[in-house]
Amino acid sequence: MIITLVWIYSHIEINKYMDKNAESKKLVDLMAEKRESFINRNKYYYQELKRFFDYNIPAGSSVLEIGCGIGNVLADTKPRRGLGIDMSVEMISIAREKHPELEFMVMDAQKMKINEKFDFIIISDTIGYFEDVQQFLKSMKAVCHQETRIIMTYHNFLWAPVLRLAEILHIKMPQKRLNWLNKEDLMNLLYLEDYDLIKDGRRLLIPKYIPILSNLANRYIGHLPLVNKVCLVNYVIARVNPDLFNTTQPSVSVIIPARNEEGNIENAIKRMPRIGSHTEIIFVEGNSTDNTYQEIIRVYKKYKDRYDIKYLKQDGRGKGDAVRKGFAAAQGDIFMILDADLTVSPEDLTKFYTAIASGKGEYINGSRLVYPMEKEAMRFLNMLANKFFSIMFSWLLGQRLKDTLCGTKVINKANYQKLIANRKYFGEFDPFGDFDLIFGSAKLNLKIVEIPIKYRAREYGDTNISRFTHGWILLKMVAFAMNKIKFI
Repeated sequence: MIITLVWIYSHIEINKYMDKNAESKKLVDLMAEKRESFINRNKYYYQELKRFFDYNIPAGSSVLEIGCGIGNVLADTKPRRGLGIDMSVEMISIAREKHPELEFMVMDAQKMKINEKFDFIIISDTIGYFEDVQQFLKSMKAVCHQETRIIMTYHNFLWAPVLRLAEILHIKMPQKRLNWLNKEDLMNLLYLEDYDLIKDGRRLLIPKYIPILSNLANRYIGHLPLVNKVCLVNYVIARVNPDLFNTTQPSVSVIIPARNEEGNIENAIKRMPRIGSHTEIIFVEGNSTDNTYQEIIRVYKKYKDRYDIKYLKQDGRGKGDAVRKGFAAAQGDIFMILDADLTVSPEDLTKFYTAIASGKGEYINGSRLVYPMEKEAMRFLNMLANKFFSIMFSWLLGQRLKDTLCGTKVINKANYQKLIANRKYFGEFDPFGDFDLIFGSAKLNLKIVEIPIKYRAREYGDTNISRFTHGWILLKMVAFAMNKIKFI
């Protein structure tokens, strides 16, 4: 008897699920012919959505869109390989006709069967129409590789009455919503299904075009704290947990920019740990007034049989130029920067290696602001500047970054090459090299992780940083980055 009742209940629930899905699919099919007209009525909204995807997805990527409708969003990303799936036969039929250069398939996203992996997966305004979001997230892992970025946009629950009214007035296409997840619900489901959150946020305060006001509100006002909570569009950028992928023992190149660091060169070699499958050490000397370059040559000759050492002389000026020259010559799978003043211990580089080789992070930044510092390691005004930039950059990047100015930074070769390809977006603006890597990594949606290190007083020479001159440059770069990263 009990078994019979359980079977009847299960059968009823399955039928309910099938009825809801069938009803939702039927409604979408009926609306397919009108989809383009609804998009045109909300042209400004879709233009803003396009700007968001343009920023986050480089042209020429492989892109899968789930719930692709008539394929406009997918086409706008200009993919090298583009695949769109949707449960509506009618929508897919129109998409194939409009965008013959792309591939479209009729498919239930909760039962995905695709033997292919993609660089980017778009779920735009679709997550609310899944009956079982957790099952969907489970099935989606099959189309992800280690560097896949999943970009979801979904509507803020506070806008539910407005959106319902828009449907009644035929401003928005009517759809049968099967769930209304808030941010916490989605974060929990991503965690349960082994996804790793990279960043999340909100945008679009005014979704209809009002001259001057819309652009002002959406580009600037809508990004301010508190105001941001009432924006229409929520977004999440995530990746599959790296623990699910096999890890290897990558090789390492340690770049050591050196200017007036004669007394630190030999110690940098003597204290350098063996990291990864192979450790390459590259000194880049530039414009020293002491015998730094001659010391590098002496140390090279003394230790070349025990270490893989190379040395370069800078053509340009500044640490940023030195880092780029060193990275261009590096042969390792992972690139590390170690300042020649040794205020960050070479021995700590093993911690950075573990973080990036395990996949815990994709851009690793040192943080000097956790452990107590040695006397004179950082002056009071420098400390205040770092605190200020920490707050600003955590807000700008959408990821926690406590110490933007620590010189020890780590990125793998593949991601650095992507960063170079996207460098024109920011331009040649950074004489230090720090912000070129930070901004570039944020633009690529790399997972940023900080490693606390003990910051020590330098034993030889004086700092090459001018607090006030360089501080002013950094402030100008923050203002520049606001328009390039936050106010987009």
